[in-house]
Amino acid sequence: MNEDLAARTAPSNTDAHLLVFARVPALGRVKSRLAAGVGEPAALAIYRELLAITNAAIMDAGVPATVWLADTAGPKPTAAETREWAAHHARCQPEGDLGARMAAAFAAAFEAGAGRVAIIGTDCPGLRDTHLKQAFALLETNDLVLGPATDGGYYLLGLRQPRSELFQGKTWSTDSVLTDTLADAGRLGLRVAFLPTLRDVDDADDLAMWRAESVS
Repeated sequence: MNEDLAARTAPSNTDAHLLVFARVPALGRVKSRLAAGVGEPAALAIYRELLAITNAAIMDAGVPATVWLADTAGPKPTAAETREWAAHHARCQPEGDLGARMAAAFAAAFEAGAGRVAIIGTDCPGLRDTHLKQAFALLETNDLVLGPATDGGYYLLGLRQPRSELFQGKTWSTDSVLTDTLADAGRLGLRVAFLPTLRDVDDADDLAMWRAESVS
């Protein structure tokens, strides 16, 4: 395929928007389950490592992103709180459980004119720009894109229009989240596509498996 034809047929990112749910990297405020196994200083260092991996994937994908920060000091994130995300727009997460906060972030993106929106966290060391590009390409022809995580949740969820039902009635941070989300998608008649399954790093066991995979 010549370059002109590739440019005409490749999916455009003009209507795509990525949502990133993150925390301010501060001692005692991140990765509590991991910190229980490795200590808070080590957990903070690992979180910063995960932030760098996530940010590299976003930058390489070239998709516009909004970082939604949890537990910030005020209604608007400070320069210190957002220095990890200097290349992206940053906002404070609203009140409510995880589902309500994700639904609000999606609603804001669609209201701002996005046509394909995906959300990720900052816990997935295997995330690469190829996963993000694939997600937005799949949203050209599918209603819902999911990146399954090995713990029974998902590391990415993408939509073509707001679907608040997908964020209701879930027991978050449990192994039922992906199954329950797929059940909702079936009831709603959504066309679903999947990304490769990846591992989140939530606790010391996850960390050990990631480190082992990195050297194998």
